[in-house]
Amino acid sequence: MTSEIPARPELGNVVVGVDGSPSGRTAVLWAAAEADRRGRTLQLVHAADTDRRALFADAETIQAVREAGRDLLIETASTVQERFPDLAVTKELSRQEPVAGLRATAVNRGTIVVGSRGLGGFSALMLGSVGLGVAARSDVPVIVVRGDGDRPASGSVTAAVHGASDLGWLLVAAAEAEARKAALRLVSVWNLLTHVGSVATMLDDLDEIARQRVQEVKALADLVRDFYPELVVSPHVETGTSTPGILVEASAHTDLLVMGREHRVLGAGPSLGRVAHVLLHHAHCAVEIVPPAFATRIEET
Repeated sequence: MTSEIPARPELGNVVVGVDGSPSGRTAVLWAAAEADRRGRTLQLVHAADTDRRALFADAETIQAVREAGRDLLIETASTVQERFPDLAVTKELSRQEPVAGLRATAVNRGTIVVGSRGLGGFSALMLGSVGLGVAARSDVPVIVVRGDGDRPASGSVTAAVHGASDLGWLLVAAAEAEARKAALRLVSVWNLLTHVGSVATMLDDLDEIARQRVQEVKALADLVRDFYPELVVSPHVETGTSTPGILVEASAHTDLLVMGREHRVLGAGPSLGRVAHVLLHHAHCAVEIVPPAFATRIEET
């Protein structure tokens, strides 16, 4: 018999995509600061996609692509080590396409960091296909770097929670807050419209549902404190008719917004929920997506 038991997670190495774009350079420096906080290695990955290119390009072109990738990695590593001289940095030139290359390097314990858009982006609000791909498919946390890199630190990490089932991935948010010596805010949005048609819409019923949500979030905060006794954890329940809108507003006042990725429906391919999509495209700060069960371990009982 097996069961999923939440475990205090150990933050692993930081894997960041290097593509030479302005957004990519911002992501690299953000990732370097993250790796430095964790005391972990920063792994620079440039996915040259030469396996696919070899199907239609000649050997000379492939060689030129690989040399350009090596030069970009060397230049990027030099920039990082000027700012973080004690940080361990590795470089990898991947033959795979970007999503597969980043996932392969992260294995099953690293954290992948990408910019909000790559060289092919059309708008500052649009997330590139690589960011969406790794966020939807990875078995490790993925951080999409958004917002102003020069914005002063707020001293808080915000987790977008719903209920007790969030504890597993929520411990990753707690570990991020601990690494930053920051407070952890649990924000749950109580949306009245989600209950219309599914429950009796009498005011007394709705008030009771709201009270239950408040108690659930408080209980979740207590569970997090059991794992991180020194961490300041504050529960908040916000009311409104737009869950994504409230969370986007919350992202303007925090250093990192963390949320769990929804479980996939049986038979469905990789996907992100509507709220995650909105945050990855419009948040004011970096957004971390944690896949289901990443911070749990399977134990025999």
